[in-house]
Amino acid sequence: MRHIPRKMAEDSCAPGPGFLRLPAMVTSRMQIYGNEPDMSDDDPAIESPAFIPQPLKARKGRGAVSNLQGRYEALAREAVDDGWPALEAEHPPGDPGHDRGDEDAAASGTSGRRREDTQPAALKTEVIEERAKTILTRNRSPDVPFSISLNPYRGCEHGCIYCLARPTHSYLGLSPGLDFESKIYAKINAPELLRQELAKKSYIPEPIALGVNTDAYQPCERELRLTRRVLGVLHECGHPAALITKSSLIERDIDLLRDMAAKRLVAAAVTITTLDHSISRTLEPRAAAPARRLRVIRTLTDAGIPVGVSVAPVIPFITEPELEKVLAAAAEAGAVSAGYVVLRLPWEVSPLFRQWLEAHFPERAQRVMNRVREMRGGKDYDASFGRRMHGEGVWADMIRQRFEKCVTRIGLDVRQDRFAALDISHFSPPLLRSVPAGAAFPAGRGGRKAAKTDGQIELF
Repeated sequence: MRHIPRKMAEDSCAPGPGFLRLPAMVTSRMQIYGNEPDMSDDDPAIESPAFIPQPLKARKGRGAVSNLQGRYEALAREAVDDGWPALEAEHPPGDPGHDRGDEDAAASGTSGRRREDTQPAALKTEVIEERAKTILTRNRSPDVPFSISLNPYRGCEHGCIYCLARPTHSYLGLSPGLDFESKIYAKINAPELLRQELAKKSYIPEPIALGVNTDAYQPCERELRLTRRVLGVLHECGHPAALITKSSLIERDIDLLRDMAAKRLVAAAVTITTLDHSISRTLEPRAAAPARRLRVIRTLTDAGIPVGVSVAPVIPFITEPELEKVLAAAAEAGAVSAGYVVLRLPWEVSPLFRQWLEAHFPERAQRVMNRVREMRGGKDYDASFGRRMHGEGVWADMIRQRFEKCVTRIGLDVRQDRFAALDISHFSPPLLRSVPAGAAFPAGRGGRKAAKTDGQIELF
């Protein structure tokens, strides 16, 4: 085999020293393996760009289409097509044509295919236990109706591409992309920490928002039951709480929620972005289907639990045309309040969302981003208080008017009212219970392992 000569980069856009530059156009495999003409450093073919980014491909059951590196990484890596595409046969291992090139596969009577045309390998979810140091997070944001929140998990298997918590995985040295939805951290001592917090003499009760960062009812909760144990502590103490979810698993805890609702101690909200399952299965691939979420609203309502609907995010030209339909369907299912948030793209969420657009809606990608920037002052995102939730400008005002007119017509209240209606007068501090060091917790799914650190990073 002949070696292609190396060439130093001459401008900031070219690969640096040590990169192998390949000819921009290779007309046949004989040019590489055969007696092709000599190519020197002066060959003009070498001057043309040889590395082109590989096309992004969605993974079934995952929201992100790449493992985009976090903003704290020192080095950036990018998959490229180096001109040597791998070929594989459409036969299982052991067949004569497996893992051969086009010529070899043809010679053996099999048909070859490019590996990049195949589906990406399935990605297994890993749940990692960690022992947190604190569990309640406080904020002073004027844009949200609560000041205390509790999140039993970091990372979320629902895989919603627009999730605002994605950038927090960068603090862990992990990707906000596929890592965020496949490497889940479970705070296994969350119920015990909550009990300690509520027992402090200095604690002043106010509604706790449960699962607002990552969904408290994501799939691993079915076995770990951390959210149910947290609810058990709140139920025991008569402490008010508000929950928001996309999961039907909340129905498991109706026994606790019904008792708390009778004392005005709980309110729930279900997020519905679209009624179109073909959109939701790529937008939020492992969350409950839209029709199933409407049934959750009906089930909770029939149990006497006040339920609101959160239409978040409203994505221009993707979910935005369905705004009124979603609100009407939720009201018919029994929702009593509603709220909406325009698409927010902080930090790594912006490039991840743009990759998702190119993979699933390439014909609309530029149009969607142009409209987003019109509502964000020309940027992908504006984090300013008062503007980050609903945006600004003509299009943001149009969405606001559509929402207000619709909720007025169908009789829904604004979402903030559900916090104001909660009653803190039933609160009584809990009795502390001792938990032996190294106490065993329920065994989880395959792939779960003990945390390597004792602490946690409070991200919000």
